[in-house]
Amino acid sequence: METLVNLGDGLLAALSPGNLMWAFLGVVLGTAVGVLPGLGSAMAVALLLPVTFRLDPTSAFILFAGVYYGGMFGGATTSILLNTPGQASSIATTYEGHKMALAGRAAQALGTAVIGSFFASLIGTLVVAFFSPVMVSFALNFGPGEYFALTVFSFVAVAAVVSGSVLRGLTSLLIGLAIGVVGIDGQSGAPRFDFGSAVMLDGIDVVIVTVGLLALGEVLYVVARGKSAPDFAAIRTGRPWLNRRDWKRSVGPWVRGTALGSAFGPIPGSGAEIPTFVSLGLERKLAEQRAKRKGDPQENEFGKGAIEGVAGPEAANNSSAAGTLVPLLGLGLPTSATAAIMLAAFQQYGLQPGPVLFERNADLVWTLLASLLIGSVLLLVINLPFAPLWAKLLKLPKPYLYGGITLFSVLAVYAINTSVVHLVMLLAVALLGLVMRAFGVPVAPALIGVVLGPIAETEFRRALAASSGDPSILVGSGISITLYVLVALAALIPVVAGLRRRAADRSAKASVSERDGVSEKDGVS
Repeated sequence: METLVNLGDGLLAALSPGNLMWAFLGVVLGTAVGVLPGLGSAMAVALLLPVTFRLDPTSAFILFAGVYYGGMFGGATTSILLNTPGQASSIATTYEGHKMALAGRAAQALGTAVIGSFFASLIGTLVVAFFSPVMVSFALNFGPGEYFALTVFSFVAVAAVVSGSVLRGLTSLLIGLAIGVVGIDGQSGAPRFDFGSAVMLDGIDVVIVTVGLLALGEVLYVVARGKSAPDFAAIRTGRPWLNRRDWKRSVGPWVRGTALGSAFGPIPGSGAEIPTFVSLGLERKLAEQRAKRKGDPQENEFGKGAIEGVAGPEAANNSSAAGTLVPLLGLGLPTSATAAIMLAAFQQYGLQPGPVLFERNADLVWTLLASLLIGSVLLLVINLPFAPLWAKLLKLPKPYLYGGITLFSVLAVYAINTSVVHLVMLLAVALLGLVMRAFGVPVAPALIGVVLGPIAETEFRRALAASSGDPSILVGSGISITLYVLVALAALIPVVAGLRRRAADRSAKASVSERDGVSEKDGVS
């Protein structure tokens, strides 16, 4: 009851004209920045940090929260339309979202993305408001061993989900892990694979890898294909709204994606990438089972533009965004780049996130949580009517479209520290992305390797250091054992399915041969 009263007071404060204006401005800025490859909500919040110093803390954090939520949907827009995610958390959306756009259903893909974002952020925020103490205690159960198990689970899950070939998925993952170890070793301070360059000591920034593999790599691939590349101008925009069948197929993925995002969001180091890919894999498996149960292969549209492959990941993306506020507000522990910058903003205003924040600055906390609810509504109101308009971006002439992507990609990388060497790195990574696309190697496992590889290495070494070299610490808790069991299942299920298919093919061939033999005997007699 006390939670409802506090949330109601927060809503009254957030609905004041001034705070409502900042929430609206944040959602609009976040959506605009999320569309630009390589920028994302983290960079937008970082740029706004010095500008908002003169604002009161409540208004500033409402603005930041709006940017955070708006950036989530903005990243999905280019994922669906151009196969170029605005940020890493939107990678999973590209797999079915862009295929929907190529099939003339861009407006429906954008519609299910924004409605799913609204539903997930609304539920995710309410979950944070009512269950934040429980979620904080759950996050505290994660030590180095559990973090390492989580990263291993993520590696296997992503490699299994996005690639038809296990070999290609693992190859991509190893490429990402190799990129992730470049630079100074965080434990020993020794330089690794720096090739004598001082710039390489800092490693290859994740923005360079993301923009190079996804944005610029896609541009080079389209240019290399020439006339065989899809002609966006010839694509029909289709009906502007979801029909009854679209709604029916999206509701389940929205609910499941929201549950996954809410579970992973509070876990430090998990990021939004993990639940989005887990959601994509789950929806794909459910679609396969549904098609098998009905005996109709057409029931499974994955690989051709399944709306479930957009609804689930986008819901997981936005509900995990709400979950990241749990460790930030309750522990002072950021779980994403945007949350880390928001932590710096708290310190800028002389506030210390943690358990005492809910007591000393309760008004700020509850107004911030209420502003997330308002931001969710604004996200829906602003973006849903514009879904058909966004879809018409595909009608732009291809040189202007991809020229703009190239321009913003180069600017995003050059803005890191105005280094020409970073632009050379960007070109090298983009060429790598082109080669990977040409040979059918998925780029998503490589990105997961770059993001989570250093975390996996650090947590593995921390775990062994804490146990004096005893490897049993890696399986020393129920959480770790559960994650490793899931890893084993994810690895064994494709093998068992392949063996069953081969056995079914052999039995089918045997039955055909037997029929042919019987027919020949009948003919002789």
